Amino acid sequence: MTQTIAPRVRNLVLLLLAVAGALLTAAAPASAHAALTGSDPRQGAVVQRAPEQVSLTFSEKVAMSDDSLRVLDPKGARVDAGNPTEVSGTTYAVKLHGGLPDGTYTVTYQVVSADSHPVAGAYTFSIGAPSATTVAVTGKEAGGGLVGGLYGFGRYVSYAGFIVLVGGAAFVLGCWPAGSGVRAVQRLVVSGWVALTAATLWLLLLRGSYTTSGKAADILDLDLLGQVLQTKTGAALVSRLLLLAAAALFIAVLFGAWDKREAEEKRDLTFGLAVGGGVVAAGLAAGWAMAEHASTGLQPGIAMPVDVLHLLAVAAWLGGLTTLLVALYRAPAGTPVAASAVRRFSAVAFGSVATLAATGVYQSWRQLGSWSAFTGTRYGQLLLVKIGLVALLVGIAWISRRWTARLRDGGREAVPAEGDAAADAQADTGDETVDDAVAARSGSRKGAVGGAEGKAAPAGAGAEGGPVAAGASTEGGPVTGPTASPAPGDPRRAAQLARQRAAMDAARQRRERDADPDRSGLRRSVLAEACVAVVLLAVTTALTQTEPGRTEEAAKAATSAAASSSSGVASGALTLDMPFDTGGQDGKGVVSIDLDPARVGANEMHVYVTRPNGRAFDVPEVKVAFTLEAKDIGPLPVVPDHITTGHWSASGVQLPVAGDWKVAVTVRTSDVDQVTVAKNAQIG
Repeated sequence: MTQTIAPRVRNLVLLLLAVAGALLTAAAPASAHAALTGSDPRQGAVVQRAPEQVSLTFSEKVAMSDDSLRVLDPKGARVDAGNPTEVSGTTYAVKLHGGLPDGTYTVTYQVVSADSHPVAGAYTFSIGAPSATTVAVTGKEAGGGLVGGLYGFGRYVSYAGFIVLVGGAAFVLGCWPAGSGVRAVQRLVVSGWVALTAATLWLLLLRGSYTTSGKAADILDLDLLGQVLQTKTGAALVSRLLLLAAAALFIAVLFGAWDKREAEEKRDLTFGLAVGGGVVAAGLAAGWAMAEHASTGLQPGIAMPVDVLHLLAVAAWLGGLTTLLVALYRAPAGTPVAASAVRRFSAVAFGSVATLAATGVYQSWRQLGSWSAFTGTRYGQLLLVKIGLVALLVGIAWISRRWTARLRDGGREAVPAEGDAAADAQADTGDETVDDAVAARSGSRKGAVGGAEGKAAPAGAGAEGGPVAAGASTEGGPVTGPTASPAPGDPRRAAQLARQRAAMDAARQRRERDADPDRSGLRRSVLAEACVAVVLLAVTTALTQTEPGRTEEAAKAATSAAASSSSGVASGALTLDMPFDTGGQDGKGVVSIDLDPARVGANEMHVYVTRPNGRAFDVPEVKVAFTLEAKDIGPLPVVPDHITTGHWSASGVQLPVAGDWKVAVTVRTSDVDQVTVAKNAQIG
């Protein structure tokens, strides 16, 4: 039965791996976790005067290199000067050369978000009037192409290796101590360690190309590797390698010194192994938590421990499930997995599912933020698929628990813990099966000998009338019968008989094991759980590479606001946002100018001052001045009246001529701390 099922299992696993690969490919690694929420000049804007700099605002902090922001003129030449700088909070700017001609300019950006994923994109604006041609941005996007696919596969393998390593070791240590001596289980846990180590090294090599050029030729670039080692993600990967060295020592003790000890001695060592293994496992899980989603956004101090707990629960459930599957199919007949071990794992799995439910609810709220994000964002849609797979997995696990309950309620250990049942069966039946087969062969051989000699010795007598063992020839040939043993002078024949007996004993024990309907039902249900788990892991890996729903919705809202603002400008309204930093206490914030109808003549002006987090606050003084340098007009000062917290207003602001006006705002936050920020805007 096992030999018949094994090829089917292999084919099914290969099919599921193909499905997993398809999910990973569809995950679109280039979709970013930090979104562009604003820019100055805006996308598609036409400004009358060349700006001094281009600034971009993202939904979270990003990491930048020297070439992260580039501005190209209509012919494709770079017009940015110097390296990008952080203006305030999540806004970054790059200076431009002076005297830029009219035409359409292209802004490209390629940065790394706070949760380690690359962000790339481009937009255009025009000076004076749009040009007939624009620059086509070529080259591979960071996080996409072949390198992006390889990086995504490496992430999948690293998750799978972690789950098998941690879950397998926990299953042996906590549920089935006898499994430490089973070769198939040893190979499984060691394979998890090898997979996680290889995937970590692979990700470390790919990281530089993944976040920059996306070219396969840059995978072995040592300069890029050096830059990666200085980043948060690079440090996390290196620390994972160090922890894997400790994990190797743990595995050596688990399958070496601990396995060879007696039951009483094992208890003394188990506590130390459990503590040490738990610390290593938590450290490995923390590597993901500190470098990815949990490390940025809302409540990172809570999110990171929750993420570690979530990963450990996944490993205990799915890794233990994989180990149980291997034990049910590949454990030797003399050391089958005990029913008590299955019951203990059932309790562990139940606790893991409860932990996953609690931590999953928190993570879903944190990454989505609204019910609409479940269906309106890719992250939410993938999360719905994951929830469905978890529900299916829990349903199958419930069936497995029913099989486990039958084993218990049946009043027997259907799967003996130490092979005692196999030994008892052999004692009851003796060696009849083996001896009968050998006797048949011996009888034919004896007949052949008798025919050659022309006579046969009397039964029970030798040539001299002495007793001869049944089945032995008159010449002393080792032809064994039902009660015979091989002659001492023929060790090769003795070894052959021993192998035959061992093979037939193992076959008989497998038949007895597979004939147990409770055990067979448990094997089938655990196999189904493992198959669903493979797809679940692929969906989870895709989720880690997908922009969270909360971020995606924030980016959509910012885009809609920008579009509304643009349409407002076309109809006469004008809004200008200017970050400021006076350098003193509470010196950082954003000042916004609303001018309506932004035309020649009288205008209504509103000034809003907010902190970087968007909350309104008061400052001692706000002054505004309008200057039209092209016609040498101004500055025309305006002192607005304070209306409410963070809000000032002025009516009848007169602007005599249409043109590209410079709007300068002076913000004073204390007696000595003040700053003036300015932007140009087309008025009239």
